[in-house]
Amino acid sequence: MLHAVSSAVLAVTRHLSVREVLQVIVRSARTLLDARYAALGVPDDDGSFAEFVAEGVSDKQWDAIGPLPRQHGMLAAMLRDAAPVRLPDIREDPRFEWWPSAHPVLKDFIGVPIRDADQVLGIIFLSNKRTPGGFTLADQDLLTLFAAHAAIALTNARLYERGRELTVVEERTRMARELHDAVTQKLFSLRLTAQAAASLVRADPERALTEIDRVQRLAGEALAELRAVIVELRPAELDRHGLVETLRKHVSLLDRLYSERITFDSPEDGDACDLTPATEVTVLRVAQEAVHNALRHARASSIAVRLSVPGSRLTLEISDDGDGFEVDGPTSRGLGLVSMRDRAEGAGGSLRVASEPGAGTTVFLEVPA
Repeated sequence: MLHAVSSAVLAVTRHLSVREVLQVIVRSARTLLDARYAALGVPDDDGSFAEFVAEGVSDKQWDAIGPLPRQHGMLAAMLRDAAPVRLPDIREDPRFEWWPSAHPVLKDFIGVPIRDADQVLGIIFLSNKRTPGGFTLADQDLLTLFAAHAAIALTNARLYERGRELTVVEERTRMARELHDAVTQKLFSLRLTAQAAASLVRADPERALTEIDRVQRLAGEALAELRAVIVELRPAELDRHGLVETLRKHVSLLDRLYSERITFDSPEDGDACDLTPATEVTVLRVAQEAVHNALRHARASSIAVRLSVPGSRLTLEISDDGDGFEVDGPTSRGLGLVSMRDRAEGAGGSLRVASEPGAGTTVFLEVPA
């Protein structure tokens, strides 16, 4: 059994992302105690959970269950008391209150706090042991031992991410200085050249044309430098959560803010695909632009964002059931399609749009993975 704990601990400490550590803790604990359901909640300061990871519940079930749980009932009691809980049937405990109608039925239950000294970092709990008899005292001791190691791994992951965030802030400050110096010089030259061209239009039209050509060249150089810096400005969320989780959180936020139904779907191993940092930024920005277009122009009732990884390529689809448009028509010019195609080509991929009036729109992005 100690060998099983050792294997579980090694699996957890292999990861540096907080989200990955939480997922592996839950998965390992579920395997370790042979439970059907496992979950881990990280409390926030507003009476809910900043993170909540579960195993044994499908995405479809989660959608039916609804928002993340709040700190009530047994979860609140465990946060308050910071002590292990083991029950033959959670429904018979006076601290149990309720769960949503779509929630799976839990019976035998074990929960252990993940602690760093006096601070409760989270609660890991399991339910419905597969072998008869429910959870034993030996299971509780095993989970408590595992939780102690999980606390170390979680603390290390948080410290690592904070270190990376500080590095990102320093790098962004450096790039901001470079952007200011390089682009300011270009724009200053651009302004002087434009003024010179304006003064020469009547007196010397040929020289004015030369100056206008120079204005175009300087504007192109300034635009290229801006794009180069913008590509380097990788959103911090990608470092913190990865592409799939960043997209999931973004779509979830928009779904709460807008009346349209906005959904996200991806394979479980979506973050396992090996994308360069620049390509991850491309996928995120194209998704944001396409969803924004659908919200602003499509008059859709639903928008779906899907990621898939067929073979050595990652495919992003954003589809809506809105008005649609003529892809080659004049209305398509204001939808940022040129910008999205430029991003796709810059990442070695391609972008395609399928749409027609009255039939909705789908944007397809393919990039190497």
